[in-house]
Amino acid sequence: MNDSAERLAVVTGGTKGIGLSFSQRLVKGGYRVVALYRADEESARAAAEQIGDGFVAIRADVSDPAVAARVTREVLDHHGTPWALVLNAGRNIDRPFLDLTDDDWRQVLDANLSAPFYLTRRFAPAMLAAGGGCVVTVGATTAIRPRLNGVNYCASKAGLLHLTKCLALELAPAIRVNCLIPGMIDTEEMRTRYRTAEPEHLASLLDEIPQRRIGSPDEMAAVLEFLLSEEARYITGQKIIVDGGQFMW
Repeated sequence: MNDSAERLAVVTGGTKGIGLSFSQRLVKGGYRVVALYRADEESARAAAEQIGDGFVAIRADVSDPAVAARVTREVLDHHGTPWALVLNAGRNIDRPFLDLTDDDWRQVLDANLSAPFYLTRRFAPAMLAAGGGCVVTVGATTAIRPRLNGVNYCASKAGLLHLTKCLALELAPAIRVNCLIPGMIDTEEMRTRYRTAEPEHLASLLDEIPQRRIGSPDEMAAVLEFLLSEEARYITGQKIIVDGGQFMW
């Protein structure tokens, strides 16, 4: 990323899973990265040790608008204005619709939809004043095709997809905004949810994927790198699905 030298990226959920791969790829490409994380201090320490210089992790639950305001000011005051804002953090609480509590609904909507709104609202003025940048939201295929027992998650990701498009309209031309959507990517959560260690479950899953394999977090990070680059300067308001052809929408 020759165009990334000395630029700052803020990555939510940037200390584990796909978010960790984002942070690693960006630092390797010349960005300074501030990773925001909600609770897992052990993962944050491990990420800092693994990545080293150019990486800082800050604990903040940005689903709280007051916390989002505070941490945005901290980043702007101590690290500068981001060129890239990568809204990767999310939350999943699955239950049948009739069993969902008000808190189940609120927590998932706050984490997956409200937090990206709060952070973009706070960072965008500084980014515009600095000349622009890129925002990348991380969505889900359930934004387009629903599933059982996930009405809160599906609704939040559908909202995030349209938030992406609205921001792309309102922040253009200086800030590009796109949604990066993972398919089956090899993370701890995916392995647990889909029981991929069991051959019969893995075989059933691979039957749905034309490329006949699970994707890697680094493949997600490679697409992020492209979306932030000058080569993608005419791409905004789009959903980019990285899924081996599983969902052809």
